Amino acid sequence: MSRVAIVGGGIGGLTAALLLSQQGQEVTLFERAPQVGGRVAFEEEGAYRVDRGPTIVLLPDMLLATLEEGGMPAESIELLHCDPLYRIHFKSGRTLTKVDGVEEQAAEIDKSYPGEGKGFIRFMNEMSRLFPLGKAAFLEQDFKARKDFFSLKNLSLMARLKAFKSLRSAVGQYFHSEELKDAYSLQSLYIGGAPFRTPGIYTMLPYAEQAFGIWMIKGGYGELPRIMVKELERRGVRIQTNTEVESLLVSEGRCRGVVIQGTDLSFDAVIYNGDFPHLEGLLPQGTGKQGFSFPAGMQSKTKFQPSSGCVLIYVGAARRWEESLTHQFFLPESLDDSLKDLFDRNLIPDKPSYYVFNPVALDDSAAPPGESVLYFLVPVPNKGLIDWNAVTGPLVDKVLADAEARGYPGLAAKTVWRKVRTPEDAENDGMYGGGSFGIAPVLSQSGVFRPQPKPYNIDGLYAAGASVHPGGGVPIVMQGARLAVQELMKEMNTHD
Repeated sequence: MSRVAIVGGGIGGLTAALLLSQQGQEVTLFERAPQVGGRVAFEEEGAYRVDRGPTIVLLPDMLLATLEEGGMPAESIELLHCDPLYRIHFKSGRTLTKVDGVEEQAAEIDKSYPGEGKGFIRFMNEMSRLFPLGKAAFLEQDFKARKDFFSLKNLSLMARLKAFKSLRSAVGQYFHSEELKDAYSLQSLYIGGAPFRTPGIYTMLPYAEQAFGIWMIKGGYGELPRIMVKELERRGVRIQTNTEVESLLVSEGRCRGVVIQGTDLSFDAVIYNGDFPHLEGLLPQGTGKQGFSFPAGMQSKTKFQPSSGCVLIYVGAARRWEESLTHQFFLPESLDDSLKDLFDRNLIPDKPSYYVFNPVALDDSAAPPGESVLYFLVPVPNKGLIDWNAVTGPLVDKVLADAEARGYPGLAAKTVWRKVRTPEDAENDGMYGGGSFGIAPVLSQSGVFRPQPKPYNIDGLYAAGASVHPGGGVPIVMQGARLAVQELMKEMNTHD
């Protein structure tokens, strides 16, 4: 049995604890906040409770399979299937409802965009062959060296996945309408990337939501860490909240423990689950100059590009909107122009896009009878040099007024509770640069160029989280934790 410390209790850390304890390892998890869960948490006020961060469950089979590998049966959580998946409201007045089924979706597209359904069918047919290959090659493998990534087989697959185009250009080959190009590339916003910058390999996202559905957890995504903690505590895993790890103990090329309140605590291995760029600050000064090499693409933390940020608006309202789906997107006249303000000019868009989560549409128990909790996510730059105290109020007012006009009549009059979080709050919570999704999913920070589950040539030190390969999104982060645990166990077994 090995003694493993996990630094950070986000979903990656909790997943690692689950997998390690299932294999009989002795695990202690340290979390600096009062509760675990990281980005996956609740905002609560009286009778109102709504998810703070992630709301959309993609790749449910990956999530459930990881839990089952960690010894938790699939029925530990209740997944609710969203059908329709979601609705997109365009400023032109058109709407596109995404529904289950390829033929059904093609017919839905043809209602508003005659003749475009065949392009969607072609996209789904081509991606149905490529997705399993991409999943096996890029989501289920880590990359210890450039040659592992740039094999002839992978290069051929990347070309077929249009990895060297942008996501928007890649889907643009299937549609003529600019609105449809937006509808099938805005998924990069799920991971904090611009459709025109995120590599085309992320066509796997719009494919996956159509092929495997969009889901939500009954009670909210924030239930997931609570359920995991209950199981970990049952197994005797030690979880210490309000406990900050000050540094890591590293000597002779090996991580040997952590330092807490000036006290050295010895462990056989450490998994780091904070935002990855912060890990460098925990290593002894000069560690990088003592013969340890960094993997391809990794330099000092100052070189990492944070993802975009979010202004998040939480609302409790004394009414329900029967026409509203669980998930909805509201887009401006030009999503491309709006996002160029954000990603190219580091400005809050004058005409912002936003997403609305309305859980009572699917889970009647998500709010008191006759009432709603709503969650508005507005993509904005990361913290940068913006004066969030000055700009947040006008932005929130603009978004809520637009939502009232386009889908939530009477919203202002029926609002009982409201809370707002900004990239400044995100940075204070430990999110690198105030970005909401870890480091940005650009080509230079993807695949082999992203920090790996074993990030340094330091034995006994591993990493998991949104900024670590294979990337962001809860099931993907769980898969990254799985890769980190596999590396740890392989190394431990070799030493034994």
